[in-house]
Amino acid sequence: MITVSRGDELGEPMRRRITEVLVHGFAEDFSFFSKDPGPLADAFAHMLLLDRFHVACVDGNPAAVATLTSGTEQCFAPKWAPFRRHLGLLRGTVCYFVVRNQFMGVSEGVTDDVAEIGFVATAPEYQGRGVATVLLRHLIAVPGFRAFVLEEIKDNNTPALGLYRKLGFTEYRRRPQKHAARAGFEAYVSMRLDVE
Repeated sequence: MITVSRGDELGEPMRRRITEVLVHGFAEDFSFFSKDPGPLADAFAHMLLLDRFHVACVDGNPAAVATLTSGTEQCFAPKWAPFRRHLGLLRGTVCYFVVRNQFMGVSEGVTDDVAEIGFVATAPEYQGRGVATVLLRHLIAVPGFRAFVLEEIKDNNTPALGLYRKLGFTEYRRRPQKHAARAGFEAYVSMRLDVE
C-alpha cells in the first residue's frame, strides 16, 4: 500500500531514509563529490527541511520524495560542517557552495499561489511501480494553488518527462545546456500545470 505524508509528519527517525531516496535520485549530479551514496546521505541529511518534503511510502518504507514550495520558501538549510565532515574539506566546501548556488532560491514565476514541485526522486527498488505517480497526484491536489511548476528537468530524463506530461504538465520553457556534449543532455525543460 502506498501512503503519502510530509517528512515532518514521518519524523526525525525517517530523515536518513528520506535523504537516501533523494541522494539516489540525484546521484549522477553529485558523483564528483562521492560515488558512494552513503557519505552523500550523511552530508545532506541535516539540511532537509522536512515540512517541505512529501514522501510516498510503500508499506511504511520511504519510496519516493518530492518537495512542494511556494512564495519564498526553501527546502534546504545547509551548514558547512556536515559537508566537510562527510565529504572532506575540499569536496565538502565545494558541495556546500553548489547546494547554496544551484539548489536554493526562488524560481521565476513561483508565487504564493503558484507552487513549485522539485527534487522528485524514486528509490531504485521502487521505480516503475507507480509510486511517483501517486506522490505527484497527491501534490497537485493540495488546495490553495492555481498552478504547479516543475523547473529544470534534463531533456534526456524521458521517464520523468513522460510522467509529468501524463499528469497534464506542459512545457513552457526550454533552456539550452551550454556544454551539452560533456553534460550528456541538450537542455533543461520547465513545465507547468494550471489547475484553475
